[in-house]
Amino acid sequence: MIFDCHSHTKFSADSKMLAQDAIARAEALNIGIIFTEHYDYNLPGDVDFTFDAASYIAEYKNFRSDKVKLGVEIGLLEPARELNKNFIAQANFDLVIGSIHVVDDTDLYDKTFYADKDKMTAYRKYFAAMAEEISDADFDVLGHIDYICRAATYENPEIDYATFKTEIDAVLKIIVERNKILELNTRRLDTVRGLKELVPVYTQYKNFGGKYITIGSDAHKTAAIGAHFDKVLDFAKEIGLTPVHFNQRKIEFD
Repeated sequence: MIFDCHSHTKFSADSKMLAQDAIARAEALNIGIIFTEHYDYNLPGDVDFTFDAASYIAEYKNFRSDKVKLGVEIGLLEPARELNKNFIAQANFDLVIGSIHVVDDTDLYDKTFYADKDKMTAYRKYFAAMAEEISDADFDVLGHIDYICRAATYENPEIDYATFKTEIDAVLKIIVERNKILELNTRRLDTVRGLKELVPVYTQYKNFGGKYITIGSDAHKTAAIGAHFDKVLDFAKEIGLTPVHFNQRKIEFD
């Protein structure tokens, strides 16, 4: 069974989705689902993007099944390294996604991050931060490698592998060397271009020895669960990557 390995319910500060509704939607689509609630320590702004691990597990433990798993999306950030490790140790998560949401103490959704930088500078900072943080962090899957494209203000926000090959290759090599997995996030795949620009990235991941991907919608609402999975499954097959999900932080095949 294919799993949607990236979703957010009410335990994430930016979602109001109820677990029961998410599970019902996944069942209707005949897919599994993993809840990966946000834990971003000290994310800039007034909203608290953390949650209590014990409360999360206690409330959702009865949802756990062959089709429903409980995970977390950790915001990878230098000041939070030890806090992240301690938080992960507090619960028996099925999956830990590691993501870069902040660079230079600025939320990447904040337009000011791009205001004083050209695309080359901003994206190099992003990938450099990613390479540094994933080198030692405790995580299973690197989330949305193209996250910066969501809010970047440039005329062409896409990654452009040819331009950032050196920086992206450094990230991909670390993932493979540490036996971690690259997520294919479907959030931006409503356009042909969004998927096309990722082809060389995931092809190089395969060339470096990557074998697996997780597929995640990054859903915050039920309608987004399983979005664009048909495109992604064809994409993975063409490149030769196998979709997997996690149970007790161990790979299981979809």
